[in-house]
Amino acid sequence: MNSDLISIIYEITKKFRDPISNKTFDRNNEDVKISHKDGHINIAIIINPNNRSKYDDLSIKLKESLKKVPDLLSVNIILTSEKKTESNNNEHTKFQNPAKNIIAIASGKGGVGKSTFAVNFAVSLEKLGNKVGLLDADIYGPSVPRMMGISGKPVSNNNNKLIPLKNYNVSCMSIGFLIDVDTPAIWRGPMVMKALEQMFNGVEWGDLDYLIIDLPPGTGDAQLTLAQNSKLTGSIIISTPQDVALIDVRKGINMFNKVNVPILGIVENMSYFICSNCNEKHEIFSHGGVKEESKKLNVDFLGELPIDKDLRIGSDEGNPICISNPKSEIAKKYFEIANKINLRFK
Repeated sequence: MNSDLISIIYEITKKFRDPISNKTFDRNNEDVKISHKDGHINIAIIINPNNRSKYDDLSIKLKESLKKVPDLLSVNIILTSEKKTESNNNEHTKFQNPAKNIIAIASGKGGVGKSTFAVNFAVSLEKLGNKVGLLDADIYGPSVPRMMGISGKPVSNNNNKLIPLKNYNVSCMSIGFLIDVDTPAIWRGPMVMKALEQMFNGVEWGDLDYLIIDLPPGTGDAQLTLAQNSKLTGSIIISTPQDVALIDVRKGINMFNKVNVPILGIVENMSYFICSNCNEKHEIFSHGGVKEESKKLNVDFLGELPIDKDLRIGSDEGNPICISNPKSEIAKKYFEIANKINLRFK
């Protein structure tokens, strides 16, 4: 079941309210758990068993509404009395929700331009009139400080929360702000998880429309922790078009599917290069592989981004191409992708 179908299901469930709490059954409702496999969907609703009879009518109507969705083979509504005390005890381990939409930028492997995309995507969303934050979750290779042209260290406010550093009207947080630029983060898993939690919960993000998370490459502890605990709205996968990169794309998509994080789309980066001398198009890393893969996986293809010299220069100088030359062809492609995503949540 693809992310579009999950979105359709949430469009239906959010029309219903809990008869006791009056909460809408949307993505932010912790009492609603949706799982799926091969066209069969289970919706678990956590209730107080003393109020079970008040959910009977709701269950019938919700099930009838979902049966109308194409491609669904079966719908099962489960009323469960999961103990609230256990939920409360685990609350401190979950990341808070600092934004209306939290989008992870991911890649199956390193070196495909994920951080460059995250920076320009965040800037593009801000230019579309949104309040945007950018979290650099790549603990071992933070790139956001350099690419966003930000130096210095964040300070704490009266609530002992770090105030994010800001440039181009985008609020940023990175481990790169907290350690020296040449100091490696030689940390084991628990320290990495603690650092991620601190940068998520311990930052005064303010009222954001979007928090963009630049994930580390791969499918390790950091990715799983953020995917499971940060209530991601969805993820965008970045890949180059050659087969060796697409193998890892499948792994990344499978990871997000297993933790029920919608895939908002895939981007083919370094799709081609236009020579400044002969003006011919060169497909250095092959071409079209990501688009073909998106069809096989039934995931939205968001677009192609070329290799661009000015993009590289701007990234090195802390001046994103969507700021330095917003009318350039590659900047227009970033704005097109940002607009596609923005329209989904408006």
